[in-house]
Amino acid sequence: MTEIREFWDDVARSVAFLSRIPVPDRHFRGHDGGLGRAVRAFPLAGILIALPAAVTAVLLGAIHASSLFTAFLIVAAQATVTGALHEDGLADTADGFGGGRDRESALEIMKDSRIGTYGAVALILSFGIRVSALAAFLPLLTPTGGGVALLATAALSRAAMVWHWSRLPPARRDGVAAAVGAPEVPATSVALGSGVILALVLFFLSGIPTVAVLLSFGAFVLAVLSFTRIASRKLGGHTGDTIGATQQLTEVAVLGALALAI
Repeated sequence: MTEIREFWDDVARSVAFLSRIPVPDRHFRGHDGGLGRAVRAFPLAGILIALPAAVTAVLLGAIHASSLFTAFLIVAAQATVTGALHEDGLADTADGFGGGRDRESALEIMKDSRIGTYGAVALILSFGIRVSALAAFLPLLTPTGGGVALLATAALSRAAMVWHWSRLPPARRDGVAAAVGAPEVPATSVALGSGVILALVLFFLSGIPTVAVLLSFGAFVLAVLSFTRIASRKLGGHTGDTIGATQQLTEVAVLGALALAI
């Protein structure tokens, strides 16, 4: 019972960290604020966070709403629930990587809350690719299948965050990611394993063809490894912004792969 209670505490803490969803205070009593163990629950937390978007997909699909309109509302629901947390990380990362002459200048730019050209372009492309991908493949699935596919993507993209986080040291000693601690090795293994298993099961339940599932997993791996290598070269480590950017880039890659393959 203790293990189950601790796991659900980790789920609640992960949901609170990754979204604007209110979480009961009892899950934080005696907690030191660290997320080293809680990251094991990121994939399941991602599914819970994506539920409003999935419900939106099911309801609008059931009434045969325009696929483009549905796709926009899905992305809007996701951004609302997360408070655009991951989009903010993507924009800051793009500005830092694009405008920074060296590591120090890139980190300084990423701390600036104002959005620059690179960040604006990154957000436009992220929203545009996700909306167009959703509009392309949702009509080919049942309404329920479309909603379940969104949950699978959410699990994978949150597992990707842990993967990126665990492979690099903190780029800042005073950053958010450094403050909450590094992912523990067992927790990282649980996050990656559960993320893959949950995504496989949900993709199967959604009715997505095997080829499309394999392509989406290939896109998932390629997105994480490529971006982590770039972050290592640019910053020598991770930040809260690059962790959020990993979620966005992985979601774009997986949804894009599904649009191409279904």
